[in-house]
Amino acid sequence: MMSQRQEDISIQEKLERRILHGLSCEWDGSWRELSPSHQERLRKPFFSLRDMKSKWGYWSGEKREICLSRHLVLNHPWASVREVLMHEIAHQFAEEVLGADNNLPHGPAFERACYLLRANPRASGNYRPLDERLLNDSANSEDKILVKVKKLMALAQSKNQHEAEAAVAKAHRLIKKYNVHSLACDDTQDIVSFFVGKPALRHFREDYRLSNLLQDFYFVYGIWVPAYVVDKGKMGRVLEISGTIQNVKLACYVHDYVRHFIELQWDMYNKDKRLNRYRKTDFAVGIIDGFCSKLKWQATKKKKGTLALITFKDPILEKHVTYKYPRIATMKLGALKNDKGVVKDGIGIGKELVIYRGIEGREKAKGRLIGG
Repeated sequence: MMSQRQEDISIQEKLERRILHGLSCEWDGSWRELSPSHQERLRKPFFSLRDMKSKWGYWSGEKREICLSRHLVLNHPWASVREVLMHEIAHQFAEEVLGADNNLPHGPAFERACYLLRANPRASGNYRPLDERLLNDSANSEDKILVKVKKLMALAQSKNQHEAEAAVAKAHRLIKKYNVHSLACDDTQDIVSFFVGKPALRHFREDYRLSNLLQDFYFVYGIWVPAYVVDKGKMGRVLEISGTIQNVKLACYVHDYVRHFIELQWDMYNKDKRLNRYRKTDFAVGIIDGFCSKLKWQATKKKKGTLALITFKDPILEKHVTYKYPRIATMKLGALKNDKGVVKDGIGIGKELVIYRGIEGREKAKGRLIGG
């Protein structure tokens, strides 16, 4: 009979084998995106995990091996692991395809490889993993617009429904103004891409509806991309959103909050009904649609001395998306029967949804987040 320590080691070994398989699958996906001439020259490497203190990974041309930090793969989400993996694949590509000079590991050939592979050239050494950059980076505290937004979120705690709704609506207008101002003053804003939710083999209609909500109201671009599902040992898909760090953080928080809200509401709604999974989807879609209708109403409502929100395009984000996703395919969901009564009940609940503030982990004050 195995001891607890032996059992823990066995579980970690199984997990690491799945992770190594995932790295191999992700490499295959990157390889398929290359031109036939590049595919012929880039051969599949070996993959390994090691305990490393000074770097997140490395490519060894002598061993033909890509090695990643064990700490990275066991303690960070797959989006962060994938970013480092792509960096190391770029090193492999630079050496095997472009004939890089070993004395210039981050020279022109490597830069070219990163461009072709859509890899981050900085994702090595002491560079913080993607999830840590999103968690720790914050907006400039001197930005007057964001200071006003925080004050409005505090005001949104008001028990006076009219006052709370007015505060949240104004906060939304200021967020819009903030993004327009950023476009006008900064043409070098840093755009990041991050996974929202977990990679899965199957996604439901509400997942796609929620992705549209983020893109329509929270200044990010979303696309469903292939990603390894560690617990299943297979490639699946995940929603990847792109935008400024602040907008991506906000969209991630809204996504998780709405998902959690749906689960809580469904447990109460279905307590004595015993409805199946399809009805849960109807209910969830209704909540999201109800919340969207509320946001649209807030966004288009005009008041004396204010302007209704208008749609604008971010050329920097569009340029990033065009480069990162050169071949975008449109996916159509088949028409499914739904229970209109369940959908209607969900819409009613969604119209009352208020998202509470909590995006800054260090802030203990209670309040509502933009979109409530």
